Amino acid sequence: MPDREPVSVGDTTGNERKGNLVVKYPIERGLITNWEHMEFIWKHTFLDHLRVPPEAQPVLLTEAPINPKANREHMFRIMLESLGVPALYVNNQAVLSLYASGRTTGCVLDSGHGVTHAVPIYERYLLPHAVIRMDLAGKDLSEYMNKVLMERELDCSRYAQIELANEMKETICFVSLDFEQDMKMAAETDALEIPFELPNGEIILLGIERFRCPEALFRPELMGFKEMGGIANITFSAITKCEEDIRTALFANTVLAGGSTLFPGIGKRMSKEISTLCADDSLEINIEAPPERMYSAFAGGSIVASLPEFQTMWIKKEEFEKSKDVNCS
Repeated sequence: MPDREPVSVGDTTGNERKGNLVVKYPIERGLITNWEHMEFIWKHTFLDHLRVPPEAQPVLLTEAPINPKANREHMFRIMLESLGVPALYVNNQAVLSLYASGRTTGCVLDSGHGVTHAVPIYERYLLPHAVIRMDLAGKDLSEYMNKVLMERELDCSRYAQIELANEMKETICFVSLDFEQDMKMAAETDALEIPFELPNGEIILLGIERFRCPEALFRPELMGFKEMGGIANITFSAITKCEEDIRTALFANTVLAGGSTLFPGIGKRMSKEISTLCADDSLEINIEAPPERMYSAFAGGSIVASLPEFQTMWIKKEEFEKSKDVNCS
């Protein structure tokens, strides 16, 4: 039997070797699709980053909204059986992000690398019938940014193009409050242009590109997704799927989470768009954009795991094997 190919995880891969590697992503659109590779990452996290053996501490894992039960069972099996953690608890990342903002009721708009969700939560309970998923997030925006750069015929072919587009997206892009007005301004003046240094030291000026890329979050049709609503639309729709008597609280406590909500101006634009969608002018629309929202789920998990009353909620291997109950969130 041939030897297994060597595996490098995360930043253990040196730049000099990247050209010789096949890159695999075990998570697609927010769901784990390759469990063997996911186990590699968890082992790497324990041993190389946390520097603690898996059996030393209970583990709290986050999961995407509406995670299939089979996926959750797989998480339990790897953690409790393969890695040997003493106890496990799994909770929804949107719920934890809401906790991190100091709330137990609200609507979380969570947009990360591969997927975006609008998730209404009432008194700590996620309302699954109202969750809306959008398969457009950070990965897609980076690809769109690359396309926008190619339209300008910028020669970035000497570099890792998607990585370069991703860096531009994360460092210089912003959400326009009025897209048409800013498009007009960018066409007539250089007021929105800023310099960006390429890896070889060359300086290029970027203007329209800075807000065209994140505009796709609000207008997916810019990327060809004609039937898909933007983040303001799915947030509004998710809230209006809920009982009428809790909608006011949800509109007043809408929380942004995830790395793809970090664009400057996104909170004001969300507020403007949702206010336009609402027929009731007296309704309070409040969009909370915590500064550390890229790590909101981690922060919320830290809060939950530190509570004295939480210590009875861990599921141990013996309990899991006996009942196969994985409904712990």
